[in-house]
Amino acid sequence: MDAVSTSLGEEHAQPRPGRGRRPSAEVRAEILASAAGLLFAEGLGAVTFDRVSAESGASRTTLHKWWPTRGALAAEAYFASVKRDLDFVDTGDIESDVRTQLHAFARLMTVEPAGRAVRELIGAAQTDPALRAAFVEAYSRPRRQEAVEVLAVAKSRGQIRQDVSLEILVDQLWGACYHRLLLLDEPLDDRLVDEFVSNAFAGARPR
Repeated sequence: MDAVSTSLGEEHAQPRPGRGRRPSAEVRAEILASAAGLLFAEGLGAVTFDRVSAESGASRTTLHKWWPTRGALAAEAYFASVKRDLDFVDTGDIESDVRTQLHAFARLMTVEPAGRAVRELIGAAQTDPALRAAFVEAYSRPRRQEAVEVLAVAKSRGQIRQDVSLEILVDQLWGACYHRLLLLDEPLDDRLVDEFVSNAFAGARPR
């Protein structure tokens, strides 16, 4: 976080009795946790500055300084909440590691409240430029880049052909999952994920 944001957060954070003002990072984390709780429990419509302010104890001024719209706040809260669930493992077997991550992703999207939340966020992003920018910057672009970096390590180990575009491979795998979730509204389970992974790596493995 930059110095300006830190200053703003310290200026508008609500003091705790006997403890002075809270650090900016603590205020931001509590705001995001409160927003995520509302998003997952009640949906995007529940994430308003009034309710998040009441839940977190941060002032509305702080929220407006850090996030231009409630949608932008909801998008960052979503990413902060699910990031750990979507981390990659590194066992040395890229096909197995991608399969493990995609299993976790599929469960998050189909079993956990995060699935409904991300569909709401993507839908609302079509008419809320601030939400769209926040979703891209805080979630979709970092997730895509992380996957590309994991695949790049596998390519350096000789597990993926040198002429394979890693960005296209990411789009093939995660894009197929989003396609089923958002456009087709059809089941996404471990069996189907395994088929996606097997098909993609059949073409990506060294011959």
